[in-house]
Amino acid sequence: MPQDMPAQAVAPVDDNAAIAARVLQQINTLRGHLGQAALVPSTQLDAAALAHSRDMSAQNRAWHWGSDGSSPLDRARRQGFNGTLIGENISESYEDEIQTLAAWMSARDTRDVIMDPSATLLGFSWYKEPSGKLWWTLLTGSQ
Repeated sequence: MPQDMPAQAVAPVDDNAAIAARVLQQINTLRGHLGQAALVPSTQLDAAALAHSRDMSAQNRAWHWGSDGSSPLDRARRQGFNGTLIGENISESYEDEIQTLAAWMSARDTRDVIMDPSATLLGFSWYKEPSGKLWWTLLTGSQ
């Protein structure tokens, strides 16, 4: 885990509200260290993230295209999002949300999605298969 990520106790992956709140807090702490504005949750981006997490599971592959050929922007628009989509991070893992966020923060392309100074909105969700495998999707955007 990167040194600037505060350690916290991890809730079970089934505690949706706690996970979403913890990810938002972690991201805003990291952004705050750079003097960047905090992100606020977007229900539309959350819905797009959930739809994509489920679709990646159905496709059994982590990638940015939906089974219907949709892009991240297409999925956000379907959920009523009319702002600017900045980026999408995805992952398939058995790791919790803090480990997944740490992995995203360790790679420049995925870190840039989270830390983009023009981002104001966060969409975050996941899908957990019965086997315990997790499919994570994070979207950032602005109005």
